[in-house]
Amino acid sequence: MNPHPQIAVVTGASSGIGAATARRLAATGLRVILVARRVERLLKLQAEIESAGGSAEVLAADLSSEEDRLRVFEQVHAADVLVNNAGFGWYGYFAKMPWEIAREMLRVNLEATTHLTWLFLPGMLARKHGHIVNVGSVAGSIPSQGIAVYAATKAFEDAFTTALHRETRGTGVHVSMVRAGPVRTEFCESAVGRENGGHVPTERIGVSAEYVARRIERLIQHPRRVIYVPWWLRVTPWIELSFGWLEDRLGPLLLRRNEKST
Repeated sequence: MNPHPQIAVVTGASSGIGAATARRLAATGLRVILVARRVERLLKLQAEIESAGGSAEVLAADLSSEEDRLRVFEQVHAADVLVNNAGFGWYGYFAKMPWEIAREMLRVNLEATTHLTWLFLPGMLARKHGHIVNVGSVAGSIPSQGIAVYAATKAFEDAFTTALHRETRGTGVHVSMVRAGPVRTEFCESAVGRENGGHVPTERIGVSAEYVARRIERLIQHPRRVIYVPWWLRVTPWIELSFGWLEDRLGPLLLRRNEKST
């Protein structure tokens, strides 16, 4: 094994897509830096990775905090891969969304991705090597009822990633977007567990986190601007364009029905 393996920073690594991606990247020989708030889960994942022959380091951090984001960068400094995966959702009427939750969502889903990219990208450009992968959602292309702030953060992430992909072409650095559909993780459980949060309509469907992690692994091996997970969701940009009027009529009915059931 290479005594100086390349380093991959994975945020939101305590569960779901982040944990699965960390396992996959560690299996390829990368030294994985596990970043999240739940240190007990990170330590368990670290032990699992190391027992399988991989290399991992735990870095507990609250990514809604600028101070913690700076600490992540100061402790890692140089990364070959940055997977911006941390994020959470909430479902319900925006008018009933507690401001504290909206503010935290903006900080974690949007600000953390932007800030960490700003911190790590200059070093990658100087070394002419690196890959930033932003884990987004097809919700960024379909601003549906019930997920106003979440969809807005993912739309920002789409535009941000696309612009950086174009800025870095020919530099040796790649910036890519993962537009994921429903994934079977704790995402929906977390959403309904927050104040005034409702059940996400897609909570019982979706692909596995491991499936998404395999696609991320392949994306790093074969860089491109964007991938859809699963692949057939590449039709989503056309859904809003062609059927936005239908969403305008049926979407509110779904949201009202969801509210009555909670």
